[in-house]
Amino acid sequence: MRNDVNGQAGRKVAVLGPIPRDQVFTNDGELFQKYGCVLYTAVALSALLDAADTIVPVSHVRQQDEGPIRQILTSFPNIDTSCITSSADQGDGIELRYTGHNRRAELQTSFMNPILPADVSDVLDADMFVCVPITDYEVGQATLRYIKEQSSATVVLDAHGPTTTLTRSGERQPRVWADQDLWLPYIDILKMNLDEARSAWLGESQEMTAGPLRQSTEELRELAHHCLDRGVGAVCVTLDERGCVALYRDGSDGITEEFVPPVPVEHVVDTTGAGDSFAAGLAYGYLEHRDYVVACQYGNAMGAQRCTGPGTDLNVYLSREETERQILATYGPRPCRPGA
Repeated sequence: MRNDVNGQAGRKVAVLGPIPRDQVFTNDGELFQKYGCVLYTAVALSALLDAADTIVPVSHVRQQDEGPIRQILTSFPNIDTSCITSSADQGDGIELRYTGHNRRAELQTSFMNPILPADVSDVLDADMFVCVPITDYEVGQATLRYIKEQSSATVVLDAHGPTTTLTRSGERQPRVWADQDLWLPYIDILKMNLDEARSAWLGESQEMTAGPLRQSTEELRELAHHCLDRGVGAVCVTLDERGCVALYRDGSDGITEEFVPPVPVEHVVDTTGAGDSFAAGLAYGYLEHRDYVVACQYGNAMGAQRCTGPGTDLNVYLSREETERQILATYGPRPCRPGA
């Protein structure tokens, strides 16, 4: 918690990860270029948080991209760009080729230098850290450990980073998250999709099986149990157009598994950045309400809003009041749950 110049209390959220320069080839054959990842998360948070709050993107970019990125982000008055740096002149470049709404081939053409503990030393007063790496080296376990040892902030991690690696030719491929037990004590909310869940959980056999994890099976509950036993507060698994599921302790040794249906989208234009936007809603929902299910509702809402326009359109995010009306229309009045 901090105070603004008028003495009014405000919250601070740090967003860690790359701001890649993306070339996107749609399944309709169109090509557009944009910046993504942290940029989506920060702008979505900007729509939800108050003017007295602050969003601080922490990212390394190429020198040629720093000016355009700052110009985009400074148009949002509650985003502080002081932790976007280009001294190493390294930043991510990504080529995305879509073959369907949620299917794409990814090639990484340039590489951000990793975010290290020194890079977050100026934002340790943040109330929340939202980590949205896209490749395994970008936000490492040592950085998460430093944050948890030096601050009392809630840490949200998108598992897309530690479950994705690169070939020598820059192809982005899934990897087994074999060292996850070194990470879990420093994560409060772990966000992943079903494919990433498969990369994170091998089960007792320690053998990979064909296909993604099956939805709402004992296998997924075993993964959640493993994570929660090692310090994670909740595991939130996105299910594409089916919404998401939140798994967390119910106050005893048991696991609560709550399915959160999607916020409907009449016409999906572009799903690029939906996961980054979901992370923003998830973070805000938990920061505001301390309720994992409500957090997932906000996540679904922001992910749905992202899909309503092209990836270059940052005006797709509704105001907080409009988002709350959208959530109310989808889920009804918020129930009172013990511990919420």
